[in-house]
Amino acid sequence: MIDAIDKQILNYLQQDARMSNAEIARQIGLAPSATLERIRKLEERKIISGYTAEIDPSAVGFGLTAFIAVRTHECCGETDKFLAAIPEVLEVHDVAGEDSYFLKVRVKDTEALSKLLRDELKNVPNVASTKTTVVLQTIKETIELPIANED
Repeated sequence: MIDAIDKQILNYLQQDARMSNAEIARQIGLAPSATLERIRKLEERKIISGYTAEIDPSAVGFGLTAFIAVRTHECCGETDKFLAAIPEVLEVHDVAGEDSYFLKVRVKDTEALSKLLRDELKNVPNVASTKTTVVLQTIKETIELPIANED
């Protein structure tokens, strides 16, 4: 279980993972050593699973976002591994309903998307069909969770 102080720490780290331990400690009113120990425990328990840098996809040649619904012929434990191994696939979700998986992909442009569909997804075992939705504009995109501070 996490308490209100842990939630505050998580919120600060979500906003700025490079925030120093001393600054987090100052913000929440704890000693830096106590704050560091709490962060270490959150990492040990895999509540904090890593730290990353946010990169502007367009600035590095991945300006097109698409979501792809994938239907499979039958349930197959290996299909998800093949989908996850494609570098342009950022997210793979096993979903309920008519489709089997929902993918979030980033590519350079529509030509690259076409190549991904033709050369990569078509060759994944067990894939029966795909349905692609191209993103025209992203209004909100975040990995920040709305962790409430109150207990």
